[in-house]
Amino acid sequence: MAITHNGQVTDLDAFTALFTDEGAALLASLREYDPAQELAVATRLRRTYPTELVSAALAQARLRQRAVPKFGADDAYRMFFTPNGVEQSTRKSVAEYRARRFAELGVRSVADLCCGIGGDALALARAGISVLAVDRDPLTAEVVRANAGALGLSSLIEVRCTDVAEVGTDSYDAVFADPARRGGRGRIFNPEAYSPPLSWAVGAVADRPVSGGSPRAAGAIKIAPGIPHEMIPDSAEAEWISDGGDVKEAVLWFGTDPGARRATLLPSGATLTGRGLPNPAVRALGRYLYEPDGAVIRAHLVAEVAEELGGGLIDETIAYVTADELRPTPYATAYEITDELPFGLKKLKALLREREVGNLTVKKRGSAVEPEEVRRRVKPQGPNAATVILTRVAGAPTMLIGQPAGPPSNP
Repeated sequence: MAITHNGQVTDLDAFTALFTDEGAALLASLREYDPAQELAVATRLRRTYPTELVSAALAQARLRQRAVPKFGADDAYRMFFTPNGVEQSTRKSVAEYRARRFAELGVRSVADLCCGIGGDALALARAGISVLAVDRDPLTAEVVRANAGALGLSSLIEVRCTDVAEVGTDSYDAVFADPARRGGRGRIFNPEAYSPPLSWAVGAVADRPVSGGSPRAAGAIKIAPGIPHEMIPDSAEAEWISDGGDVKEAVLWFGTDPGARRATLLPSGATLTGRGLPNPAVRALGRYLYEPDGAVIRAHLVAEVAEELGGGLIDETIAYVTADELRPTPYATAYEITDELPFGLKKLKALLREREVGNLTVKKRGSAVEPEEVRRRVKPQGPNAATVILTRVAGAPTMLIGQPAGPPSNP
């Protein structure tokens, strides 16, 4: 049974040992364990259990704790993980959204290529879609099987351990591909350096025969949110997805709306689609400043938000929208601006002291100064709160001071 120096599972023997009665009982007992006490816990458990089994169970317990923010406690503590799987798997909320979209497109079967630990496969199966989950790593494939079984989805998920290039997909309604975007040196930014390359994934998803009378999507490819727009195929709809304000991923859809650009915000599900608008004009700072959601910015849809708000940009290179009135929008966070000052931390410190601001939120866009450095130098103290935005207004380094704006009042 092979275990690394830090106790992570490295082969099938170590992983499958967790499914014996002894291994399952040990893993269940570790749900609430404190990783800070791991040495003491391991020492105690090794008096009862084999050393290798204790190491494997502790590793899996750590991974489950790390997975809770992505999968929720109910699923995370029933599922199984690899270190890379926790890091790279699709967040449950995003996978569920994508599965709903596949279902709404009439898809009833999906070949999930490069499936990882099965985050998307599980969501697809829960949406009533049958899934072929493919990964070439034997341990990862076994983890997918274990997860399908743990969540009662084995009847809808077939797992195949093989190279995705060897898989025939013509009998499936759609293909979903999730190429690896991390290597030995960290994140991979060149899509042709993905494993497999983006060009191969496009061919596997978009260039396969599509037949039958029911509505079908050729499929989708998960990509990095920072992909240059010029690298997006003309035949694809590109969608950027944020969850709770954080951009999580981008997806290329084939067979839907070629050339479209879309930003989708979770958990609300609000979706903004591009209309080909020109860049917004730069205008003088108004009473309100709007910070577009990251998915909106990545999708190059700031112009659509500005039009909706009746606003313009504060600087031609900065994705902040300003307007004179407060309008509700799911696509941006509004701030009511009380002060516009040239950049200068001494001035800021004096102003915050005068207003007794101790609860200080610092945001930045287009500024080299880090928020933590600002807080350290101005030393906010007092009962009041304020938001400081470090940015550029018409090219000049500027400090905007205000607070989050409430909902607009009814006329």
